[in-house]
Amino acid sequence: MYSKDQVVELQKLTQQLVEGNHTEKAFEIVENLRNVLQFHEHRYYILNDPLISDTEYDQLFKLLEKIEKANPELVTAASPTQRVGNSLNASFKAVAHLVPMLSLENSYNAGDLVDWDRKAKEVAKKDELEYCIEPKFDGASVSLIYENDHLARGATRGNGMEGDDITTNIKQIRSIPLTAAFSKYGIQQIEIRGEIMMSKKAFKEYNDQLVSQNIAPLANPRNAASGSLRMKDPKEVGRRRLEAFLYNASYYIRTKEPVAPQNEELLHKHSGILQMLWNVGFRSPMNEMKVVKGIQAVIDYCNEYEGKRDNLPYEIDGMVIKVNDLDLQDKMGMTTHHPRWAIAYKFKARQATSKLRKVEFQVGRTGSITPVAKIDPVFISGVTVGSISLFNEDVIKEKDLKIGDTVLVERAGDVIPYIVKSLSEVRDGSEEEIVYPKVCPVCNSELYKEEGEAVWRCINIECPAQVVERMIHFVSKDAMDIKSFGEANVRKFYELGLLKDIPGIYTLDFAAIGKMAGFGKRSIDNLQAAIEESKHQSLNRLIFALGIRYVGETTAKVLANCISHLLHLKDFSEEKLQTLEDIGVKVAKSVHTFFQNEQNIEMLQQLEQLGVEMNNKKNAVIAKGGLDGQTFLFTGTLNKLKRTEAEEMVELHGGKLLGSVSSKLNYLVAGEAAGSKLEKAKKIHTVKVISEDEFLSLIESN
Repeated sequence: MYSKDQVVELQKLTQQLVEGNHTEKAFEIVENLRNVLQFHEHRYYILNDPLISDTEYDQLFKLLEKIEKANPELVTAASPTQRVGNSLNASFKAVAHLVPMLSLENSYNAGDLVDWDRKAKEVAKKDELEYCIEPKFDGASVSLIYENDHLARGATRGNGMEGDDITTNIKQIRSIPLTAAFSKYGIQQIEIRGEIMMSKKAFKEYNDQLVSQNIAPLANPRNAASGSLRMKDPKEVGRRRLEAFLYNASYYIRTKEPVAPQNEELLHKHSGILQMLWNVGFRSPMNEMKVVKGIQAVIDYCNEYEGKRDNLPYEIDGMVIKVNDLDLQDKMGMTTHHPRWAIAYKFKARQATSKLRKVEFQVGRTGSITPVAKIDPVFISGVTVGSISLFNEDVIKEKDLKIGDTVLVERAGDVIPYIVKSLSEVRDGSEEEIVYPKVCPVCNSELYKEEGEAVWRCINIECPAQVVERMIHFVSKDAMDIKSFGEANVRKFYELGLLKDIPGIYTLDFAAIGKMAGFGKRSIDNLQAAIEESKHQSLNRLIFALGIRYVGETTAKVLANCISHLLHLKDFSEEKLQTLEDIGVKVAKSVHTFFQNEQNIEMLQQLEQLGVEMNNKKNAVIAKGGLDGQTFLFTGTLNKLKRTEAEEMVELHGGKLLGSVSSKLNYLVAGEAAGSKLEKAKKIHTVKVISEDEFLSLIESN
């Protein structure tokens, strides 16, 4: 934690370096600063391969900026200050941090830690130090200010001195409480630091949704979290299911009120601060941290944690070691760049280099052409990687990829690998340009790219590749969930002529399949039973299974809830579709186009004749429900029900679910740690806010 005096000392130290009367010093350092900044600009903006953090870069940049302001004769047209714009997002207001957000000194091996421990003991004048060790979360850093127990502001790290005010978006993150009882600890105002993250599970599910809508998936959880914080639509921030770990109190102002001894005691240790944050409702690394004495115990714990890194539910890229005694932290102080009482131990990079041998172009179920890099197989983080999606033509151009390139490959946890960059400096001239096809690689139809999109498409709906991909999607777990079918069987049956389209799934020749290797009576019985069972899936699953562009699972539910029979969607105009919850112009056009296509209607009629349920079974029950016409929305954490269970109760009793708070909403069911939805609902007098128990009573009475 930094005291007010230390903040002033830091500011004075920076100012001394740029005073006008230090002309010789200015001349001495300005040339080196320019060279260093230009080098790192190249790594960051051109190679997309930074060697220093944004904060470290911004500190150097601001130093040069101040020196040039004090010495105008040093300014040249080639100076980085003359062409680089403000690094802060212009869409958000810039706010100053109460305490600068400095970077941590990095270490990469046990030797580095031993050397740092020696220096720390010298500064602290101690023979042995007590350390608190915690994970180094790989997310987006934020600073939160609470005043009188209420969240007052949230900001990004920005340039270390100031960041973007993202309070509205911060409030969408449910693991950040809107109120926290810091007053129990005698604290009136506090600035706390943490990391916004997306768990591996949430990241995978979000990417799956993007893929289902034929949108390129995000590269890794860190980018997903960082990009989310600056979104203009808070609802989209909420959909990404971000999480927050809070791990430091950088500054606080005490009240004059007496504090319980056990609470006062926590304020003198870093581990105590973590306990306090946990106690008042934050997700601090209480379960992950460990307090030890001596550097060898630190090394042992770092090695132990690195071994289970891939099994964690979230991404970490190292460990952070902090002197546990806060008074000792104050005594040790900091440099202009990092505190002397903390260090980051970075895990081994999960990257590897390989050769890009060729690029194959695959056709998706909506006709999208996806380039896939084939590289020499390389082992990264427990997995052998040989194929990597390049998403679209723009990615190939941006990364300047060529056949024969040596490429840097990265894999974050259990998510998809991606090519970070090509190592153009080692090219020998034998590399070849990647030629993007002009026609479909499967059916030779001319490719088409819509204005504003990056994806080329084959628009021939009878393209064999699209036919197969649509069938694979149709039988998948989240769609019709036909167990024992799977991608391999779809491809095999198609190649053998046993399956040619979606209706063919329900007319398979099981006698012919029984003659194939690997298909005994038991496996055929299971497959046949699964196919028969799928005929009675809910209407929203069937809609999702059809693979309509931009229609994910949530949109499929919205569409299903507004009809009693699937073919009724033929009668919906684009304008009528747009009146439905969360359906915009793009989705409405896609749905309308699908249901105006005679081939699609013929396919649906065939499915119905084969016994696939087209009626909305839920609506049949809903018509008799006591909540008919009532709308519901859930926020916060429910203690007695799962969210999905509660939503099903609403639908079964005739109610409808909404995705946001508006005048159309009748009931907001508020669980624990309810966020901005609750605040907004209180301002709309027609919305009734009820508890989980009141909701259950309402259900019981109906």
